[in-house]
Amino acid sequence: MTILNDAKLERLLDRLHEASDAQTEAIREHRAERDKAVDRTPEDQAALTKAFLADKIYALDRDKAEFCYQICRTIDARRVVEIGTSYGVSTLYLAAAVRDNVRAGGGSGVVIGTEYEPEKASAARAHFDEAGLSSFIDLREGDLRETLRQIEGPVDFMLVDIWIPMARPALELVAPHLRPRAVVTCDNTGREDERVAYADYFAFINDPTQGFRTMTLPFSGGLEMSVRSG
Repeated sequence: MTILNDAKLERLLDRLHEASDAQTEAIREHRAERDKAVDRTPEDQAALTKAFLADKIYALDRDKAEFCYQICRTIDARRVVEIGTSYGVSTLYLAAAVRDNVRAGGGSGVVIGTEYEPEKASAARAHFDEAGLSSFIDLREGDLRETLRQIEGPVDFMLVDIWIPMARPALELVAPHLRPRAVVTCDNTGREDERVAYADYFAFINDPTQGFRTMTLPFSGGLEMSVRSG
């Protein structure tokens, strides 16, 4: 049993991580082909990548997900925003943390998830039901630039794991709601090519007026951890 201490949830996560890991080679091959394609415009390549990932689970790595769970427990996170729910793997870790915080301290809590693809959203909801965590999750389906316009209450923790061009727009929408000392994590910021793609995101997170302190943690592919001052 892992840090979640929930046998039923862990069995579900084992199954989902196994399905995600089975797609790793195909994703690696796609990246290799992408890196060789010097004749494509960035816009064309972005469209191809988005189409390729449309039906992929592509879950957050288990160690990163467990790290996010631990951070949420440490800061007693009650309102969490996840950018890019996909099939709901990382959402389950976040919702488990919120559930455990509520059990320990009372009150209420929610994970606000975002997913553009209807098929993925439907699959994610089925996983939430199977885990018994649906009551802690508000999955908002559609364009996040619309679905995140209303966020009730201060946000304690935010996870960004989405198509890179949407990372900064999402952060800009949520940033006004982040409480002092809120934590923002963003996946795959350690790869050199990804850091270039994340230039807009880093410009925002490093803007002194936004009040973040940030560092890239040494997980595979990197994980950016940014803390709001206050």
